[in-house]
Amino acid sequence: MPFYYRLGDIPAKRHTQFRKPDGSLYAEELVSTEGFSSIYSLVYHCHPPTLVKQIGEPIDKTPVAFYEKNLQNRSFLTFKTAPTADYIESRKILLYNNDVYLTAAAPTESMKYFYKNADSDEVIFVHEGTGKFKSLYGTIDFEYGDYIVIPRGTIYKLEFDTPNNRLFITESFSPIRPPKRYINTYGQLLEHSPYCERDIKLPHSLETHDEKGEFLVMIKKQDSIWPYTLASHPFDAIGWDGFQYPYGFSIHNYEPITGRVHMPPPIHQTFEGHNFVICSFVPRLYDYHPQSIPAPYNHSNVDSDEVLYYVDGDFMSRKHVERGMISLHPKGIPHGPHPGTVEKSIGAKETKELAVMIDPFYPLKITKEAVEMEDVNYYKSWVE
Repeated sequence: MPFYYRLGDIPAKRHTQFRKPDGSLYAEELVSTEGFSSIYSLVYHCHPPTLVKQIGEPIDKTPVAFYEKNLQNRSFLTFKTAPTADYIESRKILLYNNDVYLTAAAPTESMKYFYKNADSDEVIFVHEGTGKFKSLYGTIDFEYGDYIVIPRGTIYKLEFDTPNNRLFITESFSPIRPPKRYINTYGQLLEHSPYCERDIKLPHSLETHDEKGEFLVMIKKQDSIWPYTLASHPFDAIGWDGFQYPYGFSIHNYEPITGRVHMPPPIHQTFEGHNFVICSFVPRLYDYHPQSIPAPYNHSNVDSDEVLYYVDGDFMSRKHVERGMISLHPKGIPHGPHPGTVEKSIGAKETKELAVMIDPFYPLKITKEAVEMEDVNYYKSWVE
């Protein structure tokens, strides 16, 4: 959420001398975007962030398509993903294209190293688990229903409270931002926006680790993981300020937009990247026209695939929905409510559904990991 924020100690003027108690200089770092032309933050380190002791051999993590092309409505049961201790190993890319990767993860242990995605902004949706997201910018406490939005280049570590964790991760090769229609020319969220700045979970409790030694940072770049050993602790900031930093937002704080008749999916939009959007389906009152049909109408996505990640609750338009289930409806093929659900929805007053939807504007490829957890008969589920 790009609005100005600061933590810790910073000098009165940028790019000027800022000294430690012993008289030596703190190391200033500009974290910039789009060259020097967009939002940025200034960070003040105890040690220069350039102290690299060793670089290991890269580990290939390139996603491999089982289906390069797809024209079938599909469903994947992500809770079949076996829990894995290591965070990186737990991340299984299921669907992807040149704009976005969609990943399921079930890590059981806190990270023993640091991690940085140098290519992509990440949005981690916390389906199960609690803990702390730690970075150079401070701490964000997370829990069920939280989105953690992490700008590319952010070194972070996840500390989980229990071994039972389920994450749905979006990797975006473009910046993640709120929809433009929610923001005024000054960058403030408007009155009609379904959330506001008060809902944002900002980093807090800046911990300055003035430490030297050996610190392993696993850096993702061009589908490889590069092991970097730094000579100083990555979280050594004494202070920072600016517009570029990670933040959290709870899906439970999304305020639904309702109407007299069925409202289209853009009312659920929460974030956007280049060529895709992220939406939040939350508990809400149904339409209140006396002749309204709450169940969504049949529709054909002619410009985008549709991915729905089911979190919790009862979906009146779907049968046999499970927690952690993903439905993929490719552009070119219509989909809609399952048989019997339209009549059943008439007269209903509210829904308790909770889901994350991602609409990519270009077709998604399907990995072997996704196929291994597929409900192969899903495409037949509209036949009586």
